[in-house]
Formats: sequence, C-alpha cells, structure tokens
Amino acid sequence: MSADMATPRILVIGTGDTKTDELLFMKACIEALGGRAVMMDVSVLGAPAYSPDHDKHAVARAAGVTMAEIVSSGDENTAMTLMAVGAVQLVCQLHQRGDIDAFIAIGGSMGTDLALDVALCLPLGVPKFVVSTIAYSHLIPPERVAPDLMMILWAGGLYGLNTICKLVLSQACGAVVGAAKIVLASRASATAVGPTIGMTSLGSSCLRYMKTLKPALEQRGYDVAVFHTTGMGGRAFESIASQDHFCAVFDFSLQEITNHLAGSVVSSGADRLENAGARGIPQIAAPGAVDMVDLPTWQALPTKFAQRPFHAHNRLIGSITVDATDRREVARTIAAKLGASKGRSAFILPSGGIQEWDAQGEPLYEPEALAAFTDEMRKAIPAGVEFHEIDAHINSDEFVGKALEIFDRWVEEGIIPRGMPAKGVAA
Repeated sequence: MSADMATPRILVIGTGDTKTDELLFMKACIEALGGRAVMMDVSVLGAPAYSPDHDKHAVARAAGVTMAEIVSSGDENTAMTLMAVGAVQLVCQLHQRGDIDAFIAIGGSMGTDLALDVALCLPLGVPKFVVSTIAYSHLIPPERVAPDLMMILWAGGLYGLNTICKLVLSQACGAVVGAAKIVLASRASATAVGPTIGMTSLGSSCLRYMKTLKPALEQRGYDVAVFHTTGMGGRAFESIASQDHFCAVFDFSLQEITNHLAGSVVSSGADRLENAGARGIPQIAAPGAVDMVDLPTWQALPTKFAQRPFHAHNRLIGSITVDATDRREVARTIAAKLGASKGRSAFILPSGGIQEWDAQGEPLYEPEALAAFTDEMRKAIPAGVEFHEIDAHINSDEFVGKALEIFDRWVEEGIIPRGMPAKGVAA
C-alpha cells in the first residue's frame, strides 16, 4: 500500500520502443490526476526515449535470462512469452513489497498477451486495466481473463497519438487512478465481514434458489457472492476459488460445462467445476441448467442445433437443449470433476427439473432427456461424493432446504468455518 494514500502508484507497462509517445501521455495523465506513474518497459528490439523505472533488462533478469538470449530465442512469440514470464515475476515482487497499488498496460495482440498474464498474477482487488486493440475479442480465451480485469478498446491506437487515441488513453488513466484511490480508501476504513461463500446461478428467472439461500446464509454470518454463469461469470468464480477466497461454494449452475463440451463461445474454460475442489474448498453442487447450451442470439444457430428446442432470452443470448446422449456425457463429466476434489463434496440431484424453462408447457420441456441425465448421474457419481436425490425442482423450497441441511451439518462437523456472529451475539 502506498505510504501516501492520496498518491496511488500506478505501474504502467508497454513497449517503449514503439509506444513512447503513448506511454508518456499516460504518465502525464496519471500524474495530473494525482497518481504516480511507475514505468516498466517490455520492449525487445529497441529502447524507449525515456528512462523507465524498470527497464527491459530487469524484466529479462526476472525471467532468468538476458536480453540477448530473448532476442535470439527464435521468433516474436517466443521472445514476448519470455518477456511475459519476466514481467509476471517482477510485478509479483513489486506487489509483495508494496511498491505498486495498481497497473495499466497498453498493447496490440502482443502487448495484450503479456498484460493478461500480469493481470492474473495480481490478487483480487488490485486494480488492473488493459488498453487493447483486441479488447472484448473472442481471440482472448476466458481462462486468460482476471476476475476483476478492466479493459477498453484502444480505438485508433495502432500507431502513434491522435485525438481518438488520446480520448481512450485519458479515460483509461482516469479509471485506473480512480480505482486505486477508492480501493486504498476502502482498505483503510474496511469493517470485518464473515467468511465468503461463492454461489453460481443463471440469472434470477431461469434459476432462482439464491433469492432464498443468500439471505439465509447471511443470517448465519456469511458474505455471499453470486456469480452469473454466462461464460465470464463462471470464469470469475473459478479464478477466485483458485485464490482461496471462498470458505465454501454452492455451485448450482453448471451449464457452462455443457457449453464448453458443445463448443459454444459462452464458455468459462475447460476447468469449470475444478478449482474449488483442487483447493480443498467444501463444495455443494447441483446440475442447474446443464440441459442447455447458450449461444449468441444474433448469430444463426449451428446446423447441428437447428432442430433443437430454442429459447431466446434476449437479443444477446439464447439457449437450445441438448439431447439425451449429450446429457449423459455431461453427467459423466460432472461426476469426474467432483470425484477429483481434494475437499468435501456433495451433489444434489433434483429429479423434478433443473431450470425454469424445462417445466411442462415451457419451451425447453423434455422429460425423457432429463430422465436420461438423472439415470446417468446416479450411475456416474463417485462413492466419495455425498449424493442426495430429491423428487423436486431445483427452484423449489425442497431444494433450498436440502442445500442448507448439508451446509449446516458441515458447519457442525467443522468442515466449514462458522459465520461471523451478529453484534451482541456470542460466538
């Protein structure tokens, strides 16, 4: 943390040999806004027309190599990958020493590639901003995106300063300085909260158990974070779980697994339903919406899905159902992921339905395919995973009651830490 909270230290990363004007413009913006710019150069071939606080040789040393070795490494991809390794190591050191409060990077595809690694190495709550010519592109896989990453499209930013480019860079600098200031102020005045529970859901209409579960868990003294599982929400959930921010998880919306298996762009990566288990975090799972694949509404349906039941949620996203064979594969995948958990795991199977639109009379109602999924789930679930089947819908009070029953028992057994008692109540 900065010694002077009014002057956050913003690490600025870029290739100074090609972007000197842009980087110095950013430095001026940051300092005009009351921050201090800490410059890191990640150039390979040239040198910037300024003296960075951390030059390219320092970055190379942090990677365990020399700049000569990086230059002779073979091609631009290999060279920038080595620079990314060094940047990550150096940034981690700076953060651990308390020398930086936030970071911002600029780049095309090369600079963005490096910047994404840097963002992932910094913990949740450290402001991270990437100004990129490929922002929001499907070129960026979900697992490369930090859960609190901010991005802006670098319009007009391919080469040199111009009016459009300056507008973008000034917004980005204002955002990162403002974020750093408010984070520092929040830390100084932070009050204690209970342990955090991670919960997943698909909106609040398709799945709505969180409307009852969240207040019930808060009454027990827990902080509850609900993640929207439309690809990036599940990615954030997995990333934060891997950083040990959760004392337990209620992972009840797993349709991103189906999305990934079906090749949908609405994916959170191959490691969905893996990180809590890998960290030994107690997890209660359920198959919310795994009968669906989410697809962009603004594109034509792929041929293989053209005859499947379809529901347009809005102009951005719609859902089709998968058939019985695909649902059996999803069941086996879920079971295998839960079976690999290093911590306590439980699975609740609501055989009466797993999302709002699969009820009788709704557009995605397919009872035979649901029966195939539940049949395969019973067969596939490993012996080490607690298995609870209820003859109820996932949006029912019975489902919520079963989840709380398991949770409360695990608290009593000491598997999950107790929540923070209310003021005036003894622990």
